[in-house]
Amino acid sequence: MGYSIVQDKSIAFAGRIIKLHEYLVNEKKEFHISKQIYRSGTSIGANISEALKGQSKKDFIAKMYIAYKEAGETEFWIKSLFNAGHLSEAQSKSILADCEEIIKILTKVIKTSKENLENK
Repeated sequence: MGYSIVQDKSIAFAGRIIKLHEYLVNEKKEFHISKQIYRSGTSIGANISEALKGQSKKDFIAKMYIAYKEAGETEFWIKSLFNAGHLSEAQSKSILADCEEIIKILTKVIKTSKENLENK
């Protein structure tokens, strides 16, 4: 699997998160969780970018795992925003689907990278 796919998806996702943050602040007057989801949601792509420029295969795996954890945190905040009534079901399902897709790709990248490292 090409790493550019997960990088491209994480960049597009970061754009959605930035727009979501603006919506939450401007329309919903939500200032706390919006900061959390902004941080975790944009951190996914930042860590993927760092991983792609990693110093070693272990560094690559470690950074991809951080991106995976940030995606998990973002998933939590999306669900929390829906449960608090800040996102409609359609809004939460749409952005959650993107987040879950990134999590699946990261899971595969990490698993494959670990296997490749162990088989050397």
